Amino acid sequence: MAEQPAQTINRLLNEKSVLKQDVFYLTIDTFHNLKEVLKEVISETQKNFNDADKRVEIYYKDRGDFQAEIKVGSDVLIFQMHTNVFQFDGEHPLWKSSYFKEDDRNSYVGIINVYNFLSDSIKYQRQWDMGYLISRIFVNRESHFMVQGKRQLGFLYNDMINSVLTKEKLREVVYSTILYTLDFDLLVPPYENLQEVTVEQIQSISQSHTLATGKRLGFRFGLDDVSF
Repeated sequence: MAEQPAQTINRLLNEKSVLKQDVFYLTIDTFHNLKEVLKEVISETQKNFNDADKRVEIYYKDRGDFQAEIKVGSDVLIFQMHTNVFQFDGEHPLWKSSYFKEDDRNSYVGIINVYNFLSDSIKYQRQWDMGYLISRIFVNRESHFMVQGKRQLGFLYNDMINSVLTKEKLREVVYSTILYTLDFDLLVPPYENLQEVTVEQIQSISQSHTLATGKRLGFRFGLDDVSF
């Protein structure tokens, strides 16, 4: 006998909706642990640097339930937990693994995004400045995780089948993120890109520094160096 619509709705609520709630609350727990790790790492970094140069600022700020911020030198990293639960699309290589094939519930994940901004963009409220998504942390119902990101952030943590996200693993990810950021420099933009400026822009520079700035202004910063 075919399943009736009311039965289908009830089944999906019990299967998918409950699963998504499980993943969501596990991601919240993960994000709370991440905040603790960020505070510890920043505290250790401050202690090791020991105010060697007063001009170099290092801090951690809690920005609410779903966001945290750290500053290391001239860079700000914003860690943001998405409030939705996602499923890997059918083309993702993980669907070829028994881990997904045998239980598709493992394909549902929470996401923590990591953005890199120049600290001056935040300080001077340069609204047109660009920040970059440098990595995404995926965590599923079993606390298995992987990181999609730039260079070492992608290939160091890409084994979702065997990797469980502990506080120690989060610590490794945070250190790798900071190291990548400190090595990701602001490049001189091509001269051609800055030949024209509006009267409004030039008049407001002294007040808000509104000429758009980003670490790769004028250069390609796309998917060509992202590891999946």
